[in-house]
Amino acid sequence: MSLRTATGDDLDAIMALEQASFPTDAWSRTAMSAELASPHGRYLVDVEDDRVVGYGGVRSVRGADDADIQTIALEPSRRGTGRGRTLLRALIAEARDRGARELFLEVRADNPVAQALYVSEGFVEIARRPRYYQPDDVDAIIMQLNLRGEGGTDR
Repeated sequence: MSLRTATGDDLDAIMALEQASFPTDAWSRTAMSAELASPHGRYLVDVEDDRVVGYGGVRSVRGADDADIQTIALEPSRRGTGRGRTLLRALIAEARDRGARELFLEVRADNPVAQALYVSEGFVEIARRPRYYQPDDVDAIIMQLNLRGEGGTDR
C-alpha cells in the first residue's frame, strides 16, 4: 500500500472508483476535478502496482476550526484490509495539520461497515439528514470527531 497526493492525472482512475462505489449518487467529473484542484483540500490515492485502488479527500481551509471528510472509496477487493482505515487516518492527520479542531463527515445510513470504521476511530453521530442520498431515499448520518485532544484520536 502506498498513499500519495492525488493529481489531475488520477482523475480517470478516481472517477472509475467513484462510479463503481456510488453508482446512484457519484460525484460528477467536473466536481471531482474541482476538488482535486482546490487549495482548500487534499486528496490522496492508494496505489498498488502503479494502479489507483482507492482514494479519499478532506476539505480543510488552513486555520479554520472545522474540516470535512469529503469521500473515501476503495476497490471492492481491497475493502476490509485496513486500507480504508489508513486513508481515514491520513485525512484526519491532514485536517489536524491544517489547524482543524473538529472533523465532520456524512455516511449513508445503509453502510454499517463504514459507520463502524468511523466509530472505531472516534467519530460520533451528531445528526441525521432524512432521505439525503437520492435517488435512493437513504438518510445521511452526520458524524463528528473532536481533534482537540480530549476524546479525539491521536493516531
